[in-house]
Amino acid sequence: GLLYGAGGSLLYITGLTLPPQWFGKYRALATGIAIAGSGIGGLWLSFATNAMITHIGRKWALRATGLIVIGVCGATSLLMRMRFQPAKRKQIIEFAVLRDTRFAMLFFAALFGSSGFYIPFFFMPSYSEIVLGRNSAWGTNVSSIMNGAGIFGRVAMGLIGDKVGSLNTLLVTTLISCLSILVLWLPFSGFGPFLASAVIFGLCSGAIVSLIPVITANIFGVERLPSIIGLLMLAYMTGGLISSPPAGAMLDKYGHGTSFSSLIIYDGVFLAASTICDIFLRIYISRKPWKKV
Repeated sequence: GLLYGAGGSLLYITGLTLPPQWFGKYRALATGIAIAGSGIGGLWLSFATNAMITHIGRKWALRATGLIVIGVCGATSLLMRMRFQPAKRKQIIEFAVLRDTRFAMLFFAALFGSSGFYIPFFFMPSYSEIVLGRNSAWGTNVSSIMNGAGIFGRVAMGLIGDKVGSLNTLLVTTLISCLSILVLWLPFSGFGPFLASAVIFGLCSGAIVSLIPVITANIFGVERLPSIIGLLMLAYMTGGLISSPPAGAMLDKYGHGTSFSSLIIYDGVFLAASTICDIFLRIYISRKPWKKV
């Protein structure tokens, strides 16, 4: 688990920070396309892993997945290049940016947004089985539907972000993600609203991942992006710790393993808090409502 987390973080941060360095006008689109790769991987890997577990067992399925990751990531790493070298500094951490109000707002937007991002991907597949009574294959289907919507969403939100502003796009998509959870998933127990919630959330929530690096580059400059994005990754890491594990505990303690209402509300609160942080940051940067930010 520790090795996977360390290796995955190195790949993930690299994938986030390199595309914004090479693009200006289409920076959000380029980053969205790059991040859409995680949705493509999630789309096919869920089915592939289930098939491998069925035919060759869990251990060999993990080995095969590891070999695929080594082959694909090893080959693509040879093609990666940095456009800007990180600025030389005396301190490893830029403490000056910690005193920047814009960074604080962006940090908490990422913290709350990532917390709200993880929960549906972890628990919507289980919900389809436990509450809706679907078979175990539907858990994989729900995950693939969300990842499939995320592929299109991350590219589309990048394109929209280049047109109307990345922060404006993040604000609206985070709000829509929040509404998809609290308006569609929470009050209804039917399959239709649940599926609509999964598709809308998968479509819009990817902006929480793909647009944060673009906004960081736009506010602080591309040259400072590698060091600042590392600090923002602490928000994503913390979001992962305070989202799914407590949500699972809520499901067991308050939902007795069958009622998801408490964790759905918990998720909605995180997304609402992230939306509020986005609004404050947007107002702090510019009070003009139609300005591209």
